[in-house]
Amino acid sequence: MGERRGRVRVRVRVRGRVSVATAVLRGLRSLVLLLALPAALVGLWWFASAGSTHPYFPPLSEIYDAFRPTWEHRVLSDVLPSLLRLGVGLSVAIVAGVAGGVLLGQSQLARTVSAPLLEFARAVPPPVLVPALMLVLGLGDTMRIGVIALACLWPVLLNTVMGVSGLEPGWKETARALRLSGRRRLTTLILPGAAPQVMTGIRQALSIGIIVMVISEMFAARDGIGHAVVVFQRTFALTEMWTGILLLGLLGMVLTGLLALIESRVLRWHRAQHPREPQRPGVAP
Repeated sequence: MGERRGRVRVRVRVRGRVSVATAVLRGLRSLVLLLALPAALVGLWWFASAGSTHPYFPPLSEIYDAFRPTWEHRVLSDVLPSLLRLGVGLSVAIVAGVAGGVLLGQSQLARTVSAPLLEFARAVPPPVLVPALMLVLGLGDTMRIGVIALACLWPVLLNTVMGVSGLEPGWKETARALRLSGRRRLTTLILPGAAPQVMTGIRQALSIGIIVMVISEMFAARDGIGHAVVVFQRTFALTEMWTGILLLGLLGMVLTGLLALIESRVLRWHRAQHPREPQRPGVAP
């Protein structure tokens, strides 16, 4: 009997080690696939630009050397203000978009009535809003946060509407049978059921928010990454301008990775129920 238990324990340990090794190999494979193309493009850019004397396209090695001296003293004066505006604007858009999407998603009549307005608003390019909001809100941070919030609102709102309206038809009967209150119904059925679609909207809103953040800082701003890039361009500090462009790309990658990490935690239950659903780029397994 004791010998049999020992064999069982050995099998369990071996299976555990195999599963850990398999997970590590899958993680390494995903990391290689994720970094292979960017690394190849950076390498191509490095060697193709080596020895360049064109004033508009300096060598990548020169941009790399100028990156740290350019931005190490601008973290508090330019990078942090930009991130704060993006964070506040995106947060406002998420709260308003989810709230509005839940209300519209539960009513077919409300969706039908508001459909023309939503389609019109979605078709308006977000950068066009900057001059209009400058007239209404002035040139301060309120205008920039308002532009980011307004641009990020629509993807969150529309995806939340799709998520709530696409819930299983029987959820209302289930809530009624369980005699759930409106608050319990919202927190246990509606929001969890629509969460995958909501996260898709937030991911789209983040990309739009970064673009609009930079554009809004290019108009009469006194700080921010977009303002710094414009100053570099106007003073012909083109190497420093390229460092700003690279910084925006790196910030976008980091923020997208953080959002993917949050999404993997929030939607862990969803991925457990849909194991064959393809992973989105950057989403941790």
